[in-house]
Amino acid sequence: MNGSGPREVTIACRDGVVLGGHVWPSAGAPGAAHGAVLVNPATGVAARYYHRYARFLAGHGFGVLTYDYRGIGLSRPANLRGSPTRWRDWGERDCDAALRFLAREADGVPLLVVGHSIGGFLPGLAGSGASISRMLTMGAQYAWWMDYAPRQRAGLLLKWHLAMPALTALLGYFPGRRLGWLEDLPAGVAHEWSFRGPRFETSHPRAERAAVRARMAAVKADILALSMADDPFGTVPALRRTLGYYTGARRTLVRLAPADYGRAAIGHFSLFHDSHASGFWLDTLIWLRDGRNPWPRHVVETLPSR
Repeated sequence: MNGSGPREVTIACRDGVVLGGHVWPSAGAPGAAHGAVLVNPATGVAARYYHRYARFLAGHGFGVLTYDYRGIGLSRPANLRGSPTRWRDWGERDCDAALRFLAREADGVPLLVVGHSIGGFLPGLAGSGASISRMLTMGAQYAWWMDYAPRQRAGLLLKWHLAMPALTALLGYFPGRRLGWLEDLPAGVAHEWSFRGPRFETSHPRAERAAVRARMAAVKADILALSMADDPFGTVPALRRTLGYYTGARRTLVRLAPADYGRAAIGHFSLFHDSHASGFWLDTLIWLRDGRNPWPRHVVETLPSR
């Protein structure tokens, strides 16, 4: 994965769906990459939002793969109306295909994942999840409404659990872009978000639920999970709920505040803005490159693998 500038790639999933993405070659001598990083987006966020961070990682010696889940960005079909795509497809099919693609590109270096929001949960659904060496997640959760920050809960319920399913039922997909609410979403994804319960596997047929939990437990990667104090989605209870599935991994949960980086607000999205390149982004290198927690004073809890 050495060279200059990103190259556009296609990623073939086992069911024949082809995803669009970019490979960002590591800067430096051939074979000297610190690792190969898969960037998993949040729900309704196109991969292009993470390109600045991918370029930063590549400039610091990592090979990087960014990609869009089916139904989003470069992987959107001509007609999204009526698409049956669900979150489980993004994990079991798309994330799995991206991991297998990255492994072929990686020249034997460790496979790493940066997962934003649902992107920190999806690796556990992928059959290739056991190949991951280390994960960094930001606000990783799957949108159960009782985990939302209490002060914002009512507004988020109205927006994502009443308005979104109503519009999706009317149009056959969720018109997020038209509303300025992230990207458009396949109906299946919007439905899962709107009606998610406290247990992720209950969206699967009963006979498959034990296999889902076992696949999550098969991930042995060390996980550093970040909760931002003003993130209404990625609260500490939400992250604990996600980390509870990764029972085969050593998991460290940290909680940061905007003031730790001299900010008044950060929330769920802005950590990937390049204004964080000289602060937060540099700190992430300590974990991705060396496996050391850059925020030891902010640890909420550390959970050993079982």
